[in-house]
Amino acid sequence: MPDNQNELLAEIAKIIGSLRPPSEPITLTTSIGRDLGLDSVEVMDFVMILEDRFDISIPLDNIAEVETVGDLCSVVKSIAKSGVA
Repeated sequence: MPDNQNELLAEIAKIIGSLRPPSEPITLTTSIGRDLGLDSVEVMDFVMILEDRFDISIPLDNIAEVETVGDLCSVVKSIAKSGVA
């Protein structure tokens, strides 16, 4: 797990880029649906990649609450910190 939010953002941006290269730089305020245009299948693929990369399990109810990359960073950090795998 990256030590700080900028490193985590960079890791997440790299994963997003492997699924669908973004047209704009990815920031904490980037909307996953609107700005990145990921459909529901791509979002689920993305979640599985995140879970494998960070050795965590992200509950679906957490995913429903995520709108931005910043929200996602917070969820990933919170789950990793709690030790839920």
